[in-house]
Amino acid sequence: MPTLIIHAPTWAAKKSGKRNFATVMKTLIGKDYAIYNNLHARVAPGCKVVVLDKNAKQRAEGVLDRLIPTHKTANGIKRYDVGMKQLVSVKYRPEKLNRCGVAVI
Repeated sequence: MPTLIIHAPTWAAKKSGKRNFATVMKTLIGKDYAIYNNLHARVAPGCKVVVLDKNAKQRAEGVLDRLIPTHKTANGIKRYDVGMKQLVSVKYRPEKLNRCGVAVI
């Protein structure tokens, strides 16, 4: 089963009002992630989800609950709110992400 990985860095929250790692852990929602169609097609509720803060070296793992479409980027990439459940902090291990801060492995 695939794993959806999203980046929730503290600097993005300070710079543009996005949710940081701590807020995602608390609310179980990652806001406004640009997810390419080829990646979106590979994940579904029930698959594993990983939340990273690469700068602070924090990692949490849980289960994808839902992807809620929000809007499209200027390039036409769909954005989603990522709903999670059973999110638990684990030992940090880095992952390679695309330029939107997302990966599916």
